[in-house]
Amino acid sequence: MAGCAVLALLAGSAPLAAQQQPRPQAPRPEFVTGDPALPFSQAVRVGNTIYLSGVIGDSANTVVAGGIQPETRRAMESIRSTLAKFGSTMDDVVKCTVFLADIKEWAAMNEVYVTFFPNHRPARSALGTTGLVRNARVEIDCLALAR
Repeated sequence: MAGCAVLALLAGSAPLAAQQQPRPQAPRPEFVTGDPALPFSQAVRVGNTIYLSGVIGDSANTVVAGGIQPETRRAMESIRSTLAKFGSTMDDVVKCTVFLADIKEWAAMNEVYVTFFPNHRPARSALGTTGLVRNARVEIDCLALAR
């Protein structure tokens, strides 16, 4: 009977021992703010992941002229620039989402998009939408690994 009491005592103490283990501290997010007038961060790093907000192909708050291809190029250049703030590159991008004002421009956007990923192709979603900010033709957001 004493053996049963010891087993019951040991079985009952295991969860207590587990509760006494310190919990690992969650990584603190690091926020990169572009334009302080905007209601979002340009990017947020949490641990080894960088979450980039959607980027349109604009310069000085005006969409670049010429349509989907120049806009895609400018958006991808902005993404590359934001990643550099974390010491990362386009090689660190693992996922993108592409929003198109007109899904019929998918192939034309792809012609530029792929030039920014010569070493790999990140996972990607692409979808058409009924409109983008500033009447842009394309908006792209990404997830990347931090170096």
